[in-house]
Amino acid sequence: MVAQAAANPGVGILGAEPFVNGVAMALGRIRRAGVANIRIHAGDVRDLFDILPDGCIGRAFLLYPDPWPKRRHRERRFVTPSYLWPLARVMAPGAELRLASDVADYIEHALAAVPAAGFDLLTPPAGRATPWPGWMPTRYEAKALREGRPPAYLTFRRGPAPSPGGGGGPATCPAAPASPVDRDAAIG
Repeated sequence: MVAQAAANPGVGILGAEPFVNGVAMALGRIRRAGVANIRIHAGDVRDLFDILPDGCIGRAFLLYPDPWPKRRHRERRFVTPSYLWPLARVMAPGAELRLASDVADYIEHALAAVPAAGFDLLTPPAGRATPWPGWMPTRYEAKALREGRPPAYLTFRRGPAPSPGGGGGPATCPAAPASPVDRDAAIG
């Protein structure tokens, strides 16, 4: 997130981190990098979905989310309706959701659940092993590669239809640049 902020100083970046240690590490990295275009929410991203206006996010990243591998815990995954419909509401029509994971079951779950929430899959099967242009490797990716788990990189586009609960039109996000395509959010 910090590397993305440094590479894109005109883009407002919003991150959510529920763990205090993660917030502290992120704030230290932000300070050391001297970037001013990041805002961190110390809590669950769902809190932000409750207050952000419709259509204000231009791109969202879900990078190596907790896979919750046990079947009884799957409802805790991000790629469930309780997260995806509110995310769809705050994303502008045409906005991208980028997801990276090294867990095959999570990828298969995402390939079914994300389109059901109003997103179109843009990544062809042959392109799933290739990161996006400008990709900044993460420590989770490095660990997966060391352990022989190839990552997949998926891109979805928010469709024009409003999500349940209405909304979907462009709006202005707090503390972000005016253009919806210039606002990114990091999730998780």
